[in-house]
Amino acid sequence: MASQPKPNDEARAPLSRARVLEAAIGLADESGIASLTMRKLAQELGVEAMTLYYYVSNKDEILDGMVDIVVGEIELPSPAADWKAAIRRTAISAHAVLIRHPWAASLMLSSAGVSDARLRYMNSILGSLRLSGFSAEMTDHAYHALESHIIGFTLWVVGMDLGSDEDLALLATDFLRDLPRDRLPHLAEHVEQHLKPRNPDDEGSFAFGLDLILDGLERIRTTA
Repeated sequence: MASQPKPNDEARAPLSRARVLEAAIGLADESGIASLTMRKLAQELGVEAMTLYYYVSNKDEILDGMVDIVVGEIELPSPAADWKAAIRRTAISAHAVLIRHPWAASLMLSSAGVSDARLRYMNSILGSLRLSGFSAEMTDHAYHALESHIIGFTLWVVGMDLGSDEDLALLATDFLRDLPRDRLPHLAEHVEQHLKPRNPDDEGSFAFGLDLILDGLERIRTTA
């Protein structure tokens, strides 16, 4: 028996492309991108699946639109600001946004479409680097170093899925219990770091790696 459309107040609101994309993002955030189907999305919106095709051509258009909205949430660097501070804010914003939407980083890598928001994002970072004095060649290298850190670190965090700090501490405790410290002393010491209370003002390993990249780029910029 076919599933009935979802009856709710939202379903009675006028349908639009924006509402379709917002609902798709909500489903992906809640259940993962693999759970997003046209049928499930239609049920969420309280319509038949075929109705969605009045607003989008296919699922790929939905995925591209979802990425466009998510990238649009990232704070772009201000052209008037110090380049390091501006790009640092943008990178930390990008990491936070992609953690908030854990499906988005992998979709950005696999999606063939390049949306307006992604183009603006790329152009803003490239512009900040170029206007700060980097050559075109060094701007290219710097951009890829930054993007590799943002996307790569985010994918690592999402893939690990370690949960809260309390969950991580429990995992570390269990791991240490069975770890042969005599043979693997440095690994044991590393795991013990996860048992220490976190400083709420500490931006963590992502910011640590980001600052290494930015400091290295600044040395290149001032000596080139």
